[in-house]
Amino acid sequence: QVQLVESGGGSVQAGGSLRLSCAATYTLWCMLWFRQAPGKEREGIASIVYGSTTYADSVKGRFTISRDNDKNTLYLQMNSLRPEDTAMYYCAAGPPSLCRTWRWADADYRGQGTQVTVSS
Repeated sequence: QVQLVESGGGSVQAGGSLRLSCAATYTLWCMLWFRQAPGKEREGIASIVYGSTTYADSVKGRFTISRDNDKNTLYLQMNSLRPEDTAMYYCAAGPPSLCRTWRWADADYRGQGTQVTVSS
């Protein structure tokens, strides 16, 4: 059983930065960050598999996903934060196919989330 524990969330002003971490019991092939804003559906925003990264258009150029396999930790560096980035952020892990579908339901393992609030 793989456990995923997110940390690093908090409150920041627009234009600021945060770095989220997701500590895993061990890392799997595909790891993603999802987010869910109040009243909206959960959406995938960044994935990493075999060193290849993909980003949603809404975060491209501002967020960077990375992983440290020695530490079994996934990261999300978030720069130039906007109020619309306010959401609960989750990490998820699964087989390589997960990084094609970006579907929450396809993840084998999911974290409990960390809240990010960006004020204007």
